[in-house]
Amino acid sequence: MTREIRLNAFDMNCVGHIQQGLWTHPRDQSHRYRELHYWTDYARRLEAGLFDGIFLADIVGVNDVYGASPAAALKGAVQVPVNDPMLLVPAMAAVTEHLSFGITANLTYEQPYLFARRMSTLDHLTGGRIGWNIVTGYLESAARAIGMQALAAHDDRYDLADEYMQVVYKLWEGSWADDAVRADKAAGLYADPSRVRKIRHDGKQYQLDAIHLSEPSAQRTPVLYQAGSSTRGRQFAADHAECVFVNGQKVESVRDIVDDIRARAVSAGRRKDDIKVFVGATIVTGRTQKEALEKFEDYRAHASSQSALVHAAASLGIDFSAFDLDEPIETGKTSAITSNVEAMSRSAGPRWTKRKLLEQMVLGSRQPPMVGTAEEIADRLADWMEKADVDGFNLSRTVVPECFDDVIDLVIPILQERGRFKTQYRPGTLREKLFGTPRLAESHGGTRVRF
Repeated sequence: MTREIRLNAFDMNCVGHIQQGLWTHPRDQSHRYRELHYWTDYARRLEAGLFDGIFLADIVGVNDVYGASPAAALKGAVQVPVNDPMLLVPAMAAVTEHLSFGITANLTYEQPYLFARRMSTLDHLTGGRIGWNIVTGYLESAARAIGMQALAAHDDRYDLADEYMQVVYKLWEGSWADDAVRADKAAGLYADPSRVRKIRHDGKQYQLDAIHLSEPSAQRTPVLYQAGSSTRGRQFAADHAECVFVNGQKVESVRDIVDDIRARAVSAGRRKDDIKVFVGATIVTGRTQKEALEKFEDYRAHASSQSALVHAAASLGIDFSAFDLDEPIETGKTSAITSNVEAMSRSAGPRWTKRKLLEQMVLGSRQPPMVGTAEEIADRLADWMEKADVDGFNLSRTVVPECFDDVIDLVIPILQERGRFKTQYRPGTLREKLFGTPRLAESHGGTRVRF
């Protein structure tokens, strides 16, 4: 049976997200990120085009590794200024019925008790269309902003995350019974106290003795996304994630990561199909090859290699301002995104240079774009699905909204003709649309603490 391709728009509540510099394009509307109407119109467009969801990235802190200063990031709007993604969701949900919302939230700086309530609230308000992209952070500037002396080591952050997950599972799954809420007006009984229990947790990082503040939502636990593909990140994904987001590298490299995560999940007592994998992709398309190439060159003229280096410096933990163009760059050990460093080493070799990096940044990021007609793009997406065994794509914005309009108007109809994309939404929550059930799969470790 041919699998349907799933598509999420990949964005951030800021001006410059992944493709640095494209906010300067005269048709780009990302400077309107502060306007609520911008986001509600965005959501309506995506739902009309049958997109599965919008995946909103986020960072806490600023990209200040390049030149040991935030100056270059501020000048180029490299993910700063950036607003809270969570506050967009209720407005977008109010004008849509099926579109889902993947929200990035950094657990390192969020107390689990209050965070669990915010996610339950969003799950209630969206009717079960919320997902959480679990991140632990990688910016030293964020640690300093919160009052920490330094960012914790990469693997230590995942250890903390494992305990954090145990706390929120207890709150979401174990505090309220399914039948706790009676809402009996005649008897004056809203919730049966005997069916609500305190959660107790006494761990290395977190202590808790309280009931969850929210009654059970449609999904209880939001759909769990995770984006780390380092060795430690893969194990975390195998234990917790339902959807994994991997950066678009070579097909063979992505397939190795996917196979490894799914094998680890099976070893943890889960099933291979408990995990959906989304690849980051950038699409530039047109009605003809000539139109697509002209659009690509038009976009390319506005891309900023300088801002791309600022973003790369932060995510790789390397100050590129200290290197000449052809000076070999030794990565060494970094507290930044380990999987990004590993991917860079695979694509450019163990001794890569700033020039090699810049050669990959054709649209202001390290992600090479797919450029071609709608038929060619459809072929490439299907090829990725088969060769890398992935389930869908997080499509990074270039010039908005036209980049998503092009996918909706040109690419999706081709995929539908081929039976590779839905022609209407299925009913139900986000988890039901993905897995056929509103609750965590029985094989997931979070179910062990159910009421």
